[in-house]
Amino acid sequence: MVDITGHLAFGLLFTLVAWFVWDDRASVAFVGLAAVASLLPDIDLWLTKLFPAQVHHHGVTHTVLFVTVASLVGGAVLVGLFGRRLDRWIESERFDRSSLFAFSSMALLVGSLSHLVADMLSAPDISTPIEPFWPFFDKPWAVDVVWYNAAWINLWFFAAMVVLHLVLAYLTTPADHRYRLLPT
Repeated sequence: MVDITGHLAFGLLFTLVAWFVWDDRASVAFVGLAAVASLLPDIDLWLTKLFPAQVHHHGVTHTVLFVTVASLVGGAVLVGLFGRRLDRWIESERFDRSSLFAFSSMALLVGSLSHLVADMLSAPDISTPIEPFWPFFDKPWAVDVVWYNAAWINLWFFAAMVVLHLVLAYLTTPADHRYRLLPT
């Protein structure tokens, strides 16, 4: 099972392309939303405490169906609560409500899917294998590539992704916009 830093690293890996698609702050917003969403499927760890008989780890929250629905709902909530503020902060891209919804939902989906991929690649012998395509395909799916539970692997992978994002942010952002990447 991948730990938190490993899931964040996978979220960062899946969002590297953002620096080539959007300008400065839009890329930061996309990466930030996806990084947060990379932890979403593990909400079952909290739900297990509330509903121990009904919820188990690597269950329904670790499916493409769940993360898609959660991303659409999350995108709608984000646009409803923070749409104007996010649009004002991004500046470089002007989003109408529907494109901001698509942008937010896609960021949440990319981050959540990165979590599923990380769990599929981690050692299924130490944790319950996931069934990412349930209810359409009711079989566990995993590839035992590497043992991701080692803290040093997760930490180094996370550090490498942070450095790579910083390098791409520097290289793809015009010099006169670099100071604007951080929230004010």
